[in-house]
Amino acid sequence: MHDFDDNGHEHDDDTQILETEGITGEVEKNALYYADNIEMVTVGIDVGSSTSHLMFSWLHLQRLGRYLSSRYVVVERQMLYQSPILLTPYRPDYTIDIAELDTFFQAAYKESGYTPADVDSGAVILTGEAVKRRNARAIADLFASQAGKFVCASAGHNLEAIMAAHGSGAVGISQENGNTVLNVDVGGGTSKFSLIKDGQVMETAAISVGGRLVAMDENRNLVRIEPPAQEAAKSVGVVLEIDKPLSVEDEIKLADALADCLFLMIRRAPMSPLAESLLVTPNLTLDIPFDSIVYSGGVSEYIYEQEDRDFGDIAKSLARAISSRTAEYKLPAPPRLGDQRIRATVIGASQFTVQVSGNTIAITNTDLLPLRNIPVIHPILPEGEDVDPEAMNQAIQKSFQRLDLVNGDQEVALTLDWTGTPRYQLLRKLADGIALGLAPTIKAGLPVVVVFNHDFGKLIGEMLRRELNITNDIISIDGIFLKEFDYVDIGELIFPANVTPVVIKSLVFPEVASTTAQLSS
Repeated sequence: MHDFDDNGHEHDDDTQILETEGITGEVEKNALYYADNIEMVTVGIDVGSSTSHLMFSWLHLQRLGRYLSSRYVVVERQMLYQSPILLTPYRPDYTIDIAELDTFFQAAYKESGYTPADVDSGAVILTGEAVKRRNARAIADLFASQAGKFVCASAGHNLEAIMAAHGSGAVGISQENGNTVLNVDVGGGTSKFSLIKDGQVMETAAISVGGRLVAMDENRNLVRIEPPAQEAAKSVGVVLEIDKPLSVEDEIKLADALADCLFLMIRRAPMSPLAESLLVTPNLTLDIPFDSIVYSGGVSEYIYEQEDRDFGDIAKSLARAISSRTAEYKLPAPPRLGDQRIRATVIGASQFTVQVSGNTIAITNTDLLPLRNIPVIHPILPEGEDVDPEAMNQAIQKSFQRLDLVNGDQEVALTLDWTGTPRYQLLRKLADGIALGLAPTIKAGLPVVVVFNHDFGKLIGEMLRRELNITNDIISIDGIFLKEFDYVDIGELIFPANVTPVVIKSLVFPEVASTTAQLSS
């Protein structure tokens, strides 16, 4: 048993839903309790451009009893352990030092008192410039395989932005006050934006602005220069050279250039050529004014004056430049202090990645699980409740084409957001459309994986098997919202609740890094 730290104790806003159903107070933990409640230990591992760390959390999920729903909501979260923060180690060949990282994470597991066997779910996420390292994907997969029963490897600027928005508390602030919050997560290599309205992340974006785009030794000699730093320095006439000192004056110029790009995005102003070149995702497009701004990420420790040490980078100068512009441009409200800063992403990875598909599911062969890194196919169905199987077939083929995937070449997860009435005739047409659309997948003997937002999983799965005589393995789950460009991991069944954990993520590991950093020999 592990003692829970009350400082990390948090009741989720979803408890309000349960209170409307009369579910309050302590509940005896018997067999009936575990049929509708799930308790999980999760881990979040963040390997970033600047720092790496991990966190263990405990989650309590409870099934909504109304209408015998299969939806589970998180009603309680507790932080169990957070590791020290390690400066991400790099090797001379520009790859991440996997041996040093492994030693660090093993020591953290030992100190926490947890073993991989104790961990039910979670995520390893590589963020910022760390994603570009040539061995990034291998590192993420390795740590995911060693970290616990169902820990998933992820990478992606938009995913990191969402995790940071949850972990910083910005989503909670927006939900609590019913307003719009802009979360700006300023890390070592990138800054991630999340525009949040009424507790929902509406849009995300990212730009190569960070506090560790250059690294210096104790004599201020440059030992690492990332390509975005060279680009920004060139724009203001600063020369960056490996093993040559960076003057304080030039450091300020570089920080100012990066902060200017950041504030063009915050102010929704026209982008400069430099800012355009530093974007790593499409820019924010929604014209929704924000009521408050929350900073997170390592640089925010300096913005909120929680840290004053110098780690041989430009984080302090960048924070000063951001703070001065925050005052200069008279934003709608002063920056609001969130729940977390440098640990925002790892909290998001530990506590906000997992969904649970409930008890209205159909899985013909549980030995298939877990499934990992399944691309999501999201056909755009014609409007209306009635379903034309042939029109649905065409929509499925188009969705394969949009993602440059060949139907039948690999496992895919077909997600359908059909919201019609679950009458037999309509569901049967839906099943017919699935069978037509996935005919090459079925012919190839691949599993048929279907994911619904509403509680149709079991009904459709049984129709595919019993009425359409599809002999392939079938995984038909529900209560999960997916969209195009997602990837999904589906875990092993959890008994006695008869549910499966699902992690939704993005995977954008480059096969080969393009422009690489300059490193001191």
